[in-house]
Amino acid sequence: MSQDSAPGTQDFIFPLVIFDDVLWPSDSAATLIHAAAMPEPYRGLLAHNEHMTETMGAFYGSPVDVRVLSADRLGDFYHRRIILTLQSTGRIVQYGLVRIDLACCSPPVRDAILSQKSPLGRILIEHNVLRRIEPTAFLRVEPGPTLVEAMALPGPTMLYGRTGVIFTDDRPAIAVLEIPAPV
Repeated sequence: MSQDSAPGTQDFIFPLVIFDDVLWPSDSAATLIHAAAMPEPYRGLLAHNEHMTETMGAFYGSPVDVRVLSADRLGDFYHRRIILTLQSTGRIVQYGLVRIDLACCSPPVRDAILSQKSPLGRILIEHNVLRRIEPTAFLRVEPGPTLVEAMALPGPTMLYGRTGVIFTDDRPAIAVLEIPAPV
């Protein structure tokens, strides 16, 4: 991965999942870019402080479901690799990586997350969790075979994404990487 600026304090405290060798597909490459460098509709889909669950549902006019590709837990830390699909057609609309500090979640929220049945944004909204979403970086992604397969792409194509931190009750609880499918 290349970048045009040094990591900030927040990156040191709560690392971006993009740098996580466990989750990031090693055969894909990402470059940090400014939000303004993303073409539409990707800039509109990514450069905001909203849940991607809501953003993708509104963009496509259909609620989304989550499909967990892989997950693991070590104590209070849980991570998963997911895709979001449209309820109406099953079409893949987003790839994501999530790392969650379950100690920051109430037991009902923790149970809902671990059940792997609903997208994270929907869980936080339905449980009325006080939250703040802060994008930390915008990316141009060159997908390798792993990402191409996970997103069911016809072949490598330029993708755009974002990393971010979701604060719950004003604590950094969740790190995300979100990559919309080509539109």
